[in-house]
Amino acid sequence: MAINGATVAPILVSAALLVAGVLASKLSSRFGIPALLLFLVTGMLAGSEGPGGIPFDSPLAAMAAGSVALFLILFDGGLQTDLKNLSRTVAVRGALLATVGVMVTAGVVGAFCVVVLDIPLTEGLLLGAILSSTDAAAVFSVLRSRDVGLPPRLRTLIEFESASNDPTAVFLVVTLVAFAAGDAPVGALVPLSYLLRLAGGGAIGWLSGVLLVRILNRIDLEHDGLYPVLTLAAAGVVFGVAEIVGTSGFMAAYMAGLAMAGRVFAHRRSLLRFHEGVAWLMQIVMFLILGLLVFPSELLEHAVPGLAISAVLMLMARPLAVMALLLGSDFSLRERVMVSWVGLRGAAPIILATFPMVAGLETAGSIFNTVFFVVVFSVLIQGPTAGLMARLLRVDVPVERVERLPIEIDGDAATGMMIARLHVEPGSFADGSHLLDVGGPHMPLVILMRREGRYFIPGGTTVLAGGDELHLLGTVEMIEAMRPHVCCAARCDL
Repeated sequence: MAINGATVAPILVSAALLVAGVLASKLSSRFGIPALLLFLVTGMLAGSEGPGGIPFDSPLAAMAAGSVALFLILFDGGLQTDLKNLSRTVAVRGALLATVGVMVTAGVVGAFCVVVLDIPLTEGLLLGAILSSTDAAAVFSVLRSRDVGLPPRLRTLIEFESASNDPTAVFLVVTLVAFAAGDAPVGALVPLSYLLRLAGGGAIGWLSGVLLVRILNRIDLEHDGLYPVLTLAAAGVVFGVAEIVGTSGFMAAYMAGLAMAGRVFAHRRSLLRFHEGVAWLMQIVMFLILGLLVFPSELLEHAVPGLAISAVLMLMARPLAVMALLLGSDFSLRERVMVSWVGLRGAAPIILATFPMVAGLETAGSIFNTVFFVVVFSVLIQGPTAGLMARLLRVDVPVERVERLPIEIDGDAATGMMIARLHVEPGSFADGSHLLDVGGPHMPLVILMRREGRYFIPGGTTVLAGGDELHLLGTVEMIEAMRPHVCCAARCDL
């Protein structure tokens, strides 16, 4: 029986667009063009005004798809965070940037739009609010590329801020849209509602992440393929519950992943790899849909205000917020400038720009096109220059290439065992010693060793040398006990 062509066509088109998105990412790494920009361009070419000719004009569908994609990207962002680098200082300063920093940025951009560009008050303030937050998808994509090497603490601050500042921007946009529609909340309830959404979402997410770890470690599913299904569904449940009870689902999704990041759970490595793939899929889907939604012919008339707003955002509003809120911290001036520069705008502002369209505001089309132009400019300018800026500011570190292991290994969640990777530092105690002399009953088991590109299983008489890469099986305490023996500043890949 032949399948109806009307059924096959959407499948074929969707699959072809995904393939085009994946191939675009390859072009990105080869020619230095931001992958996210290529995804957007691919969507625009496939749209009604491009060669693809696909008609798509549904802000509501774009907002729904973008919201799903964003919370899954945030969940993965939390999972991939190394909690050893999330110190008290980083957490506090990151939280300030994600809240007060977003408000400062929104205020400066909004004031510029109203006073200098003579944009109507509501439209100007909405533009400031929509463009106030950095985009997690764009920041993760740039910072985790092969060209940008930053100190772990600085990288964690930037990623933590970008992943946790969406609730503030969403709250500002929703409040302003309600005000424009004549349905504004009572003034005294505004800050209360904001704090409830932020703190409530964080609490729900963290508790859910801890609970999910316990479930993963106690449940015994018959098929390993069901574990990714469970965590994917759990992320959706966390987001949905948080939103239904009136808190931030985006914050809840990120905090759930963050709570899991520092814990040992069953199938940890395979689940991390699965959610990384889901995050990439969501990035491609989200930017393709947003590319389909825009009409390129309408962008040119917004070029001048878009360029002006971009300049103020990158050179005034963002730096002002960062410099003020990191003042007095142990982050150097160069590091603060780097944080300012890597405040990329991406899919999140474009998704927020669909809120006025869904609400039916008269100026919604103008707002959307201006935001789209600013986002493209930000990704085009700030994305490719992030590595160059890090080198100019001398805050860069060498980017270490971590090769995949030739075998699949995972820790034992029931006993708290995990797999870690340590490098033998030249001049350390282990350099020139037999493996037997470095080990002991309180040390982890060295299950695999890599020397000069070759993997092998070492024995007790194997003589270690500087540069050797050891793959260890043990508890966190055992691995930390061995660290001083092999190096002073080893990199541990959990």
